[in-house]
Amino acid sequence: MVSSSDEPAPVQDGGQHILVVAGDPATVELLSTTLELAGYLVAVAYSGTEALSRLGGFRFDLVVLDLTLPDLDVLARRHRVTGERPAVLFLAPADSLGMLLTAMGRAGQDYVTTPLRIAEVLVRVQVLLRAWSPARRLRVLSYGDLALDDASCEARRGPRPLELTPAEYRLLRHLLVNSGKVLSKEQIAGHVWGEYRGGNAIEQLVSRLRRKVNQERPALIHTRRGFGYWLGSPTP
Repeated sequence: MVSSSDEPAPVQDGGQHILVVAGDPATVELLSTTLELAGYLVAVAYSGTEALSRLGGFRFDLVVLDLTLPDLDVLARRHRVTGERPAVLFLAPADSLGMLLTAMGRAGQDYVTTPLRIAEVLVRVQVLLRAWSPARRLRVLSYGDLALDDASCEARRGPRPLELTPAEYRLLRHLLVNSGKVLSKEQIAGHVWGEYRGGNAIEQLVSRLRRKVNQERPALIHTRRGFGYWLGSPTP
């Protein structure tokens, strides 16, 4: 693990640099070890002030940021004046989503709630790094009049912007890149949350997204009863 006083190692074989910022040493240890085993190059910081110093001296691809840090405002000030900003994965207690909505507000951001589910963290890290990498910042995915801009994490149906939550955006993107293919609930849950969620969590998520996308015709999101969901134009 890279200690808080060491500089990150040089990029090897295209490895991506991640800065883990959290006040709890056990959380820092868990995240840094997990991310290193996944092949990322990891540095750590235990406060907003320390993170600010690290970000000023090195360009990271992603910051994993604990929203409960007491000096989080120093990083917020930096982001307002800095043009080159890494992607950010927020760590947020489930009862502090109001704070999360205030902190978020630009492309290249996502969140996971604590207690952490490591599989979900790894999925969110992977998705953020893919969407926010310099090589993909201009990437726009489309199907008919539906368009997703990975640079801004925004979606449109024709001229109408779709106001999507991060989970809805991940679901719509997954359906779009697999257009015409029926995706099971297990496949969708693994991509959106990093784990299977029982009950009607997936049905509710698909229902919310369908209401937003299918306002125009033709409807694009469909159900294949007993099998899953798919995106595409129905056969006349």
